[in-house]
Order: sequence, then structure tokens, then C-alpha cells
Amino acid sequence: MTVMTFEEAIAYTEALLSRSDLDEVSLETEIAQLVQTSNGARGFFVCFLTGEWQLADAPSPSVIRALQSAPDAIAELLVKNLAMSTAMAITHRRSGHEDQAQGSDRVARRTALLIEKVDLAEVRTIAITMKDSALNNSGEYVNFLDKWGYDAEQKQAIAQIL
Repeated sequence: MTVMTFEEAIAYTEALLSRSDLDEVSLETEIAQLVQTSNGARGFFVCFLTGEWQLADAPSPSVIRALQSAPDAIAELLVKNLAMSTAMAITHRRSGHEDQAQGSDRVARRTALLIEKVDLAEVRTIAITMKDSALNNSGEYVNFLDKWGYDAEQKQAIAQIL
């Protein structure tokens, strides 16, 4: 597989998940190759977590194994996706956009399910570190949290979900 841009990875994932001719082994191989790179993993998660994919609500063992094959590429992305979707649900509700809030809630639910199923030490370590940053306003992820402008309520929700 050639190196893809973020946009190409989103399009590739959409095409991949739309195919009905793939068996579980082929799906696992394709996703495993895709998530080996940062752009591939980011594009996969954007498409997988936000799209109308039944597979995202009940990931198959082949999807989980594919993700487990690239812990360094996916661990931080999973934790950040959970944090960001949790915080965005609050932002959307404050703005009176319940439909968008529900979309963020769905991304958070799907991400939490993936975190549980991949069951990787790397994910747990990053989640603990980010939780500490959210609670204490210090540490490795304080810049990430500040960059997105999360307030005390959002940081508390992030710490709680993590």
C-alpha cells in the first residue's frame, strides 16, 4: 500500500467499508495496512467513527485484530478521539445543536467500545496520562487540552470518560 494523505485515507476507508465482497481476513489485512501510518490511522478513524457503519457499532474480531497490529499508530488517536468527542458533545449542547451533540456522543461511544475491545497497554497508559492532565492542568497533554480551548466542565467530562 502506498503512503496516503489524510484525505486519501478517508476515501479509501469509505470505499473499503462499502465493499460487500470482502471476507474477514481481507478486511483485517486492508485495515491493518491502512493504520500503520499516521495519516492512514487518522483517516480510518474519521470515516469509521463518524460514518453510518454498522461495523463501527459492533466491530468484528478482524477489525479489532487489525487495530491491535498497530498500537503505536492508534493508541493516542483513540484516546484523543474519545476526549475530543466527549468535549464536543458539551459544546454542541451549549449551542443548542442536539443533533450534532448526538453525533459526538455516538463517536465517543464507538471509540470507547474500540478502546475496550483492543485492550492495549499503550492506550491505558495514554488515557491515564491525559486524565491526569485534564484533572491537574499539567502534564503531557495540557497543551493538547489548551489548544482546543476545553474549559473546566469539558476537562472534567474528559477525565470521567477516561
